[in-house]
Amino acid sequence: MSGFDITPEKRATQRAFMKRQLFSSIPVVTRKEVDFEGKTAIITGSNIGLGFERARQFLDLGLSRLILAVRNESKGQNAKKELLMGRSPNAQAIERAKGLQRLDILINNAAVSKLAYEASKHTGHEETVRVNYLSVALLTILFLPILKDKNSPERPGRLVIVNSEVASWAKFNERNSVPLLPALDEKSSFKLQERYYTSKLMGQFFVSELAKRVPASVAVVNAPSPGLCKSNLYREFGGTFAGFLFGIFQNIFARTVSVGARTLTDAAVKHGKESHGQYIEDCKIQPMAPIVYKPEGLRIAEQLWKETLEELAFVKAADIIESLGSE
Repeated sequence: MSGFDITPEKRATQRAFMKRQLFSSIPVVTRKEVDFEGKTAIITGSNIGLGFERARQFLDLGLSRLILAVRNESKGQNAKKELLMGRSPNAQAIERAKGLQRLDILINNAAVSKLAYEASKHTGHEETVRVNYLSVALLTILFLPILKDKNSPERPGRLVIVNSEVASWAKFNERNSVPLLPALDEKSSFKLQERYYTSKLMGQFFVSELAKRVPASVAVVNAPSPGLCKSNLYREFGGTFAGFLFGIFQNIFARTVSVGARTLTDAAVKHGKESHGQYIEDCKIQPMAPIVYKPEGLRIAEQLWKETLEELAFVKAADIIESLGSE
């Protein structure tokens, strides 16, 4: 860990976060800097909020082909009509991507923040962990070979995994559990925002471990934070006292989705191989959560990585990683 202009501990404070929210200036990426003509991007969770705004910004940069990977086609079609230039969405994003002539950027954007415990009907995993971590890990691993095939080692594609500064605030009480993932499925351990924080910390562990095994010549993988934005992420909190309090906080400190999306556009187009496996905040490479750099964090990261590959064995995730790492 080196080259940061702030220590992980100082960056992680909520006071520092609020200061950044109020006073950081996020520049607009212009077409004079980046021209997307002829390029193709896929954005998950792109029918509303940050994903939608990022899609709009990509189109403003001249993107030739945009694929909206959303949960159902009707949502994608609605977003398409508003964006005007979008392509028809397809739930089978992986198969669609394999048939593309080129794929330059994948934005892994989908996320949820649950008000109450909910287990996935399909996997049994707690829904926040499933959507924010396991599904993100799955999509990332499956897209890496595609990005490699569609680009060159000298000009690799970009894979952007949306993260958050709240990873630094996670207590992660389950961190000593072995195995770890099943402990996160226990209803008794679920606590509102804490689970969202934990899911983002898990994402930082994943990106860090991935970069140790897959070189930037395959694809540049980074994890930017848009900051707190006035989005619909916390829509389930509407009508609750917690939602009322959060609404006050949001009105004071939150950015517009347009400003937040600028940080994600920046991560996709203005950072090269030096950003591989790194966390980006306010358009600068910054330290991840303090625990990531500690011996305890290294142990957790290795365990989580092992369990993640076991969980994703149905797509032979370990074989995919091994094949990419041997390049």
